[in-house]
Amino acid sequence: MERQENLTETLPEEIGEPLAAEEAAPPDGGLQEELRLLQDKYLRLAAEYDNFRKRTAKERETLVTDSRCYALAKLFPVLDNLERAAAQPCADEAYAQGIAMIARQWSEALEQMGVTAIDALNRPFDPNLHNAVMHGEDDSLPANTVAEIFQKGYMSGDKVIRPSMVKVVN
Repeated sequence: MERQENLTETLPEEIGEPLAAEEAAPPDGGLQEELRLLQDKYLRLAAEYDNFRKRTAKERETLVTDSRCYALAKLFPVLDNLERAAAQPCADEAYAQGIAMIARQWSEALEQMGVTAIDALNRPFDPNLHNAVMHGEDDSLPANTVAEIFQKGYMSGDKVIRPSMVKVVN
């Protein structure tokens, strides 16, 4: 223990004063240039990683939205059949009421998921929202107006899941 105490007491005297910054590292253009290049490389790598992270997050979001829309598009015919069944006259009132309740519940579930029906009747024809399968004449409606809906269309946000199948008049 005595020896350690002696070393710590004499250590500062042997080392001396620290060198000033100018004396410690003489200016060297090569090291400064290498430091600048490494910093530039680091910043570029950080920017590339940030872009990669943002791109993968957007791709993941798009994949989830597309998958949901695909699954919903496969289920819309079931909803169409429920709505047709609810519209048919039935002798059993309880049965008809049950079918109507199921169709209403299905529609409410779609609304909660952010899916809305495309409002097409008496609206101007829009090829992005409507699929014209029939053409007719009607003087009471303006040109290029949807006169009849054969199949409801649905949207999720700005994305059309299924266009409305409509009759257009001129």
